[in-house]
Formats: sequence, structure tokens, C-alpha cells
Amino acid sequence: MNDSGSRVFVFQKSDCIVPGDAGTLAGIDGARFCSAFPGLVPYRSPFLSGGGFLDAVLLEDEAAIPEGWKALPLRSVLSLFVSSGGGIQGNNDILRAYHLVQWRRASLYCGRCGAKNTDHPEELARLCPVCGGLEFPRIAPAVISVVTRGDKILLAHNVRFINKVYSLIAGFVEAGETLEDTVSREIQEEVGLEVDDIRYITSQPWPFPHSLMLGFSARCTGGTIQVDGKEIEDARWFSRDDLPGLSQHGSISRYLIDRWAAGTL
Repeated sequence: MNDSGSRVFVFQKSDCIVPGDAGTLAGIDGARFCSAFPGLVPYRSPFLSGGGFLDAVLLEDEAAIPEGWKALPLRSVLSLFVSSGGGIQGNNDILRAYHLVQWRRASLYCGRCGAKNTDHPEELARLCPVCGGLEFPRIAPAVISVVTRGDKILLAHNVRFINKVYSLIAGFVEAGETLEDTVSREIQEEVGLEVDDIRYITSQPWPFPHSLMLGFSARCTGGTIQVDGKEIEDARWFSRDDLPGLSQHGSISRYLIDRWAAGTL
């Protein structure tokens, strides 16, 4: 844990656990981690950019946080990267770490024979020592779309959102679908509109719990807004000068909306 270049990310539930005086979210020094969490051994995965290692640990849900440390909701932490110039592409280390520790907890046992899994010695995978089954990190692709009609954007209020917050239409890719199919289907199912001119914009890992969000733009070609009443409570067309409360900075949703508003989509 005292390797040169080692950094430790500590999580509990959906929070990032950091020292009270933390001035960075780029991971905790290995020695400081060992002092605060004696006996805990983080999971180590290859660090994909810049060399070194990426270490992470997921605390038990009821574990006590050391005195002088604090819990920061990971979703709110993402907005801090924007103010420091990271944007949605500056979050990947912490998101990768959170994704991997959740995956390892969820893959303790082999799905084929029920034996306890181990870590593969050479790959980012879980290995069953009994039947040889491999389990790689689960990634669920989902699309999120900027839908426009002339100079207006479609924004929707999901039943899970806090009051008065609006965002983009999104949904998971189903078996046998192309990404473009998913964009069209989700928009039709949730708000009853037809679209074309579907174009890929950008992506963001979103480990809540294990998604990859793929951002698109699309143009409305017909239909009137009819919310499904299950996922979407309200949806409207908004112009640049009358936008409602929006999702947080740091998310791909806010990034796409801001680019549309700035005319750079």
C-alpha cells in the first residue's frame, strides 16, 4: 500500500469517503489510508492512464467512518470536476474505481456453479476456481438524447427527480437493438414523439450502478408530447432563454444541454 504512485479511493454505499481536509478527489495517499483503515486491503486494478496503480475499497454499509473523515455523495462530487476543468471526461478514475469495487462485491460467487470466485491473475475478471467460469465487469449501455424541434429542446421531469428538475430522455439498450434503435424507441415510448437525424455526440461512464451513457442528438419529425406516466411525469419544449431547473454539472445530461444552449452541439 505504500507503493510509489499508489492512490486509494474509498467508498461506502454511494458516497466517496475522504479526509475532512481533503483538497483533492484524486485518491488518498496509501500510507494515510493504512493509518485510517488498518487491516483493510484495497482491490488493485491496472491504472489505465499515466501508469501506476488504482486502488479502491468499498466499506461495509454499516462500517464506522474514521474520526475526521467525511462522506461525500458521489453524484454531487462529479460537479467538482467541472469547476476544476475536468468536464465529464475528467471523472473517469473515480468512476472506474467505484464501478470495479461494486462489481467485485456483486460477483463474489460463480453464476454457473456457485463456488466462490477469485480475481483472475492476468485479466480484469473474476475467475471460478471450480468450473473455470470468467466474469468480466458488467457494463450496461444506455442512451441519452438531446431532442430538438427548431430552436427548442425537449426536457422531461422523471418521477425519480427532485421537484422542478428536468433532464433528457434516456434508457437502456435492449437485446438486438442498435443504439439508434434505442434512441427512437425510448423517445417514442416515453413522450410519444418520432425523430430522425440521430447523431452520436459523446459518452460517459456512469456507475449507478454499472452503465455507459452514450449521448446523441435527434430531430423531432412528428407527434405531440404524450408522457408515459410511469417514468416521465412531465415533458415540454423549452427555448434557450426559459430553461427550467436542470440536472447537475458533471453529468452527461447537463453537458449535452449546456452545449445545445451554447450552440456548440
